[in-house]
Amino acid sequence: MQVTGYRVQGAGYKLQVAGYRVQVTSCRVLVAGHRVQDKFIPCTIPLSPNKSLSHLIPYTLYLTPHTLYPIPHIPYLIPHTSTMPSAIHIENLSFAYKGNTHKAIRQFSMQVEKGDRFGIFGPNGAGKTTLMNLMTGLLPYTTGSVQLMGHEVKNNKKRVNTLFGFVPQDFSFYHELSPAENMEFFGAWAGLTKQQIGQRINDLLNIMQLQDVRNKPVNKFSGGMKRRVNLAIAVMHEPPVLFLDEPTVGVDVQTRHAIIRYLKELNEKGTTLVYTSHQLKEAEDLCNKVAMIDEGRIIASNTLNQLLKEHQQDGLEGLFLNLTGREYRD
Repeated sequence: MQVTGYRVQGAGYKLQVAGYRVQVTSCRVLVAGHRVQDKFIPCTIPLSPNKSLSHLIPYTLYLTPHTLYPIPHIPYLIPHTSTMPSAIHIENLSFAYKGNTHKAIRQFSMQVEKGDRFGIFGPNGAGKTTLMNLMTGLLPYTTGSVQLMGHEVKNNKKRVNTLFGFVPQDFSFYHELSPAENMEFFGAWAGLTKQQIGQRINDLLNIMQLQDVRNKPVNKFSGGMKRRVNLAIAVMHEPPVLFLDEPTVGVDVQTRHAIIRYLKELNEKGTTLVYTSHQLKEAEDLCNKVAMIDEGRIIASNTLNQLLKEHQQDGLEGLFLNLTGREYRD
């Protein structure tokens, strides 16, 4: 049995692990040495019935096939005082394109916790793609802060580049190369060993159902197949954070469902997803947290369920129109 993550939430700290819940009276819970307080920390810890979750937590939890049981406090534990960084932390970020006095991003602050499936939505020109490019270091910023896994993006580009994968709206590969050749190139660029590259290519080609065309030039592929290659390249190095800008645009229903299913599987294993799209039905299925942005600022941000409740809407499309209006956007 595998535990792929847990959440400490609310007064009294209800701990949820692999679908099980137990009341925890301590405000500090550690897994693999990481303190958690009202936030999600992705982790994978092998468990078997009657084996403790971690010897580092104030209340050791024992997993059985039916329930979780707290046992008495371990007295020799020293409280863990450090805090774990969020997956993404943005503070007072502003950005304007060269020669343009209008700021595309204005005093923007946002936080994405580890393990989130975080959706960023807004009308055309709201600043979604600009924000993606700032978070990934593709655009330079001078005002404000963007941290990825605790690292300031503009000061640690080499380190930061190993911490994320990016699936852009446009295809980001060499069209004359095969999927295997593309993945080999980008895997080497990410610093993987030859053995790691070979294993990841085989694994991902099987997952993406591209094994039969592994040596065929990508320029011969359909749009849906190219989208799968785009995604496979982004996750070659198994990054903890994955940015997705319209990852399913122009694909058929079967491919869209397969991609979303795979993204959920990645998230269950600990990958933080940061996603933007105009496919709001798809987004509603994928995202658990949402930020609505307009004119370079956040106009609403919370869990999807809470935003729907606050604004008395039945779905993400209604919420989107309620917050951003129904007029044309260019």
